Amino acid sequence: MATEAASLYPPLGKRPVANTICLFDVDGTLTPARLVSSPNTTPSPICLQQSKKTTPANTNPQDASPEMLQLLSALRHKVAIGFVGGSDLAKQQEQLGTPSIPVTSLFDFCFAENGLTAYRLGRPLASHSFIKWLGEEKYQQLVKFILHYIADLEIPVKRGTFVEFRNGMINVSPVGRNASTEERNAYERYDLEKGVRRKFVEVLKEKFPDFGLTYSIGGQISFDVFPKGWDKTYCLQHIEAEAKIPGGVEYKTIHFFGDKTYKGGNDYEIFEDPRTVGHSVKNPDETAAELKKLFGL
Repeated sequence: MATEAASLYPPLGKRPVANTICLFDVDGTLTPARLVSSPNTTPSPICLQQSKKTTPANTNPQDASPEMLQLLSALRHKVAIGFVGGSDLAKQQEQLGTPSIPVTSLFDFCFAENGLTAYRLGRPLASHSFIKWLGEEKYQQLVKFILHYIADLEIPVKRGTFVEFRNGMINVSPVGRNASTEERNAYERYDLEKGVRRKFVEVLKEKFPDFGLTYSIGGQISFDVFPKGWDKTYCLQHIEAEAKIPGGVEYKTIHFFGDKTYKGGNDYEIFEDPRTVGHSVKNPDETAAELKKLFGL
């Protein structure tokens, strides 16, 4: 289905704005930040897919709006488009796709987990694993320390899922990813005042200086931990590899749109990378306005 959808657009090498691609962060850039509907439970990806079957597409507050999806479709007729997010593909499917439309059909390039899970025109590219890179022994040392540290934290609320394992990283949340929307909002305000995540990251850097890890604060309640170089700039190697394949394109202009572009934010590295033209936005409305101005949409 994804390959068939791609056929509705000009081939990558024949887009009117030549040798140009637009890459987008997801949360806060194409969609509002991810929310949860229950204070005590986080459904599994399977449950989420089942529940969405009874809900009209793109009606949740954290979904991309129909207007944004229409704008991206119009943009795709002019340039190549892709997203790059820290979450896994299942979460991005929830936000950008529908039960009948896979997210891999809506973009030319899909970079989940910063590009460690990647798709080109609906077909998977090579992937990598955080656990294989770090090793089980070091991984357990890291996670044990994190859980002990969180247990000793004095914060207003703690829920569940403090460490979420992903293919290319782990996501650490002092309050827990099972926190409700209200609890997430309250924790974000508390964290901005007290610097809980910032201090947590500094402690981890001091405790594990030889593990070769990067710590990136993003969203409302968590931060990512991944190998150095596995930030969002990781996806650029896939973009650069395009020029080396038959019928591929050498992308000379790579626009990146993100909201966490400040130092320590999870968009900072790719925003500052000399290979990209960075656009800092605060929300999807600003993203849309910038696209309309740049490309006459």
